[in-house]
Amino acid sequence: MKYILGKKLGMSQMFDKKGKLTPVTLIVAGPCYVLQKKNKEKEGYDALQIGFKKIEKKSKIGKSMKGKEYKNIKEYREKLVKSDLTKSNVGDEINVSAFQEGDIVKVSGLSKGKGFQGGVKRHGMHGRNATHGVKHEHRTIGSTGTRFPQHVMKGRRMPGRMGFENVTVKNLKIMKVDKENNLLVIKGAVPGNESTLLEIRG
Repeated sequence: MKYILGKKLGMSQMFDKKGKLTPVTLIVAGPCYVLQKKNKEKEGYDALQIGFKKIEKKSKIGKSMKGKEYKNIKEYREKLVKSDLTKSNVGDEINVSAFQEGDIVKVSGLSKGKGFQGGVKRHGMHGRNATHGVKHEHRTIGSTGTRFPQHVMKGRRMPGRMGFENVTVKNLKIMKVDKENNLLVIKGAVPGNESTLLEIRG
């Protein structure tokens, strides 16, 4: 399995030989480093722990962070990295050279936060009529309860906070790999704003 952590730079466009336009996302991926190898004898499970973006300021490094002075740390369990548990050692580098043009990957990250939203925007509800006595209620969700039991049922779709959730987009194609600049150019859009932490798995 291929895996790496990265940061979203933004979106751009690519043109092929026939002039066809393809929207792409630019991601600065890695380099990441293996920080710890966990095993069943000591920790109770097998896993690899990798770090991305080292903390430069010494004042921000706590005593408990010794050997793991990284802003972003991710752990991969045995099921995902079974073949890498024996090969990898602490300090090994993981970079974009593990990926190739044409690879199909899935990208995970936090989606854009949209704040508190109503039912029409959050769930795509229809809203109320524009006539027949409806006043100042065009975007309300209507009745929320039932005759029995006399309370709002759990799971009812209602207004609330929207976005800022962990989202995974599958079947994304890698259009280009720039090893010198640690760049991955991926077809289509990925979750989050610019500088959002992303997890790329192939």
